[in-house]
Amino acid sequence: MTATHHNPSTADGAGPLPAEAGQVSEKEARQVAEAAREAAWDRPSFGKELFLGRFRLDLIDPWPRSDPADDARAEAFLTEFETYLRSEVDGAAIERDARIPDEVFHGLARLGAFGMKIDRKYGGLGLSNLHYCRALMLAGSVSPAIGALLSAHQSIGVPQPLKMFGTDAQKQTFLPRLAAGEVSAFLLTEPDVGSDPARLATVAEPTADGAGYRLNGVKLWATNGTVATLLVVMARVPAGEGRRGGITAFVVDGDSEGITVERRNAFVGLRGLENSLTRFHDVFVPKENVIGGEGKGLKIALSTLNTGRLSLPAMCVGAGKWALNVAREWAADRVQWGRPVGEHEAVAQKLAFIAATTYGMETMLDLCCLLADDDRNDIRIEAALVKLYASEMAWKIGDELVQIRGGRGYETADSLAARGERAAAVEQLVRDLRINRIFEGSTEIMHLLIAREAVDAHLSVAGDIIDPDAGLGRKAKAGARAGAFYAKWLPTLAVGRGQSPNAYGEFGPLAGHLRQVERYSRKLARSTFYAMSRWQGKMERKQAFLGRVVDIGAELFAMSAVCVRAYAEKDTRPENVELADLFCRQARVRVEQLFTALWQNTDSVDVAAAKRILAGRYAGLESGVITPPADAPWVARWQAGPSTAEDVRRRIPPQR
Repeated sequence: MTATHHNPSTADGAGPLPAEAGQVSEKEARQVAEAAREAAWDRPSFGKELFLGRFRLDLIDPWPRSDPADDARAEAFLTEFETYLRSEVDGAAIERDARIPDEVFHGLARLGAFGMKIDRKYGGLGLSNLHYCRALMLAGSVSPAIGALLSAHQSIGVPQPLKMFGTDAQKQTFLPRLAAGEVSAFLLTEPDVGSDPARLATVAEPTADGAGYRLNGVKLWATNGTVATLLVVMARVPAGEGRRGGITAFVVDGDSEGITVERRNAFVGLRGLENSLTRFHDVFVPKENVIGGEGKGLKIALSTLNTGRLSLPAMCVGAGKWALNVAREWAADRVQWGRPVGEHEAVAQKLAFIAATTYGMETMLDLCCLLADDDRNDIRIEAALVKLYASEMAWKIGDELVQIRGGRGYETADSLAARGERAAAVEQLVRDLRINRIFEGSTEIMHLLIAREAVDAHLSVAGDIIDPDAGLGRKAKAGARAGAFYAKWLPTLAVGRGQSPNAYGEFGPLAGHLRQVERYSRKLARSTFYAMSRWQGKMERKQAFLGRVVDIGAELFAMSAVCVRAYAEKDTRPENVELADLFCRQARVRVEQLFTALWQNTDSVDVAAAKRILAGRYAGLESGVITPPADAPWVARWQAGPSTAEDVRRRIPPQR
């Protein structure tokens, strides 16, 4: 990157960052990420205990209940919302035109959909996480672009950070506008900065008079960025005398002078998404618009995502339900070799997977929402697990649905309709689902994020032992702490309740699955401890191993959730006991495969091969095809300064 920073101020001691603003060492990048973590564990976490080999079923059993008064208010809204979506929103037209019509923005605003998560005292609906996610599920089933619009606006946009960290004045100023229908966006990513925020190059320089900041930089992939009137922008404040500086969150008015929306980005799916490349040139932001204080930006972003991540699996669950409906009806109607295709074992397996996995995803999501709505719980691990699990499993569901539908699964809805067949947009479903494995933390980043939390107890007592910067004194103290911790902890991993044949008997036919989860949990903790003993400081580079550890934890969390829920509802929905049993049987097969792969794999060989690939040793393998032209860089360079592009922002006209 060759960015320079416009008009650096030196009067207040805040000089410019280097031209290569984002070039930091691996160690510095890790330090920035670590500093942004929420270090304390002052509330219970089922997921944290699970990774430690402690099967704390009491944290989720009995199944949590929502507030009846909240349920009644939410159901009234959801009924009205569903009626509007069915009658007034044409998802196929949004897909064809790659645009959500102005009148849909107006309709959503009239219903209060832009204020679902905003407290009622600021004009919002004040929905719980549970009901908010159900609304997103409905919206996404009609148009995933509308689901993404509403989710980005209030799960990670201005409402959530202000709800958690904003001042009373900020809430009074901005939240009523957003609840009434103005749209917000979250701007963190830059052309050369994704999951490594230490390289952030957008700068907010304090003004000499102390009234605010001047914002300079370029932000990429801002969902809602072309239509948003209020933005959360992450920028680096230079440190100075009496000023801590650091990455800071700002509320920025989208109509401020110096903001240019240079592009609306287009994607393989979510064609109605309003996603921008946005430039800031000497944009003034008043000091009153800092959220939470200087240097708190990344911590605010991560804390926001603890619950914000629940919106994405909501749309994955909706996709699973939609896929199940199409798969069931098609497989019962389509006859091959004298029988409906759903009765053939090859297709029957796919149907069973779709049904069981959709039930598993929905149950995980509902549990996370109910836990999040109860402030007594820490759900950072659980929310990350359901985001990871649902995005991966929904993608597999979509792929299996294409296979069940055959050629019709690859055909567009318009083409099917032109032949007089039902316009089931399966190919669109797959295109729209693919981004979920990247949005709000890619699968690979989620593996590392969750793994870091999963081993937090170990690093808390033994981290200095493997820290190369720790002196002998720190290492000695860490050794004493670790000895005391492991002397108590390791014996608990040898024998547990899951070994008793009568354990969890109150869960009837699901008891055996819970006994297995308890045994798996202890086995997972033993495997993690052994790996830390074996690799020590090199553990963080064993990303494939850590990914499998996390995937096992996700399956165990899902198994626990479905057993507790299904048995709690056995009298009202007895069929769900069958679904829970089916899900657990499938999950146990996956868990056994993952445990085997912890130690029987090609990880080291793959890493060695990758080094040779990067060095060009096998470049000859690429011959015989016409590759993309090398006439442009992989990452576009940008220069700070005024925009030379046309402003392509879209302003939704006021309702008449």
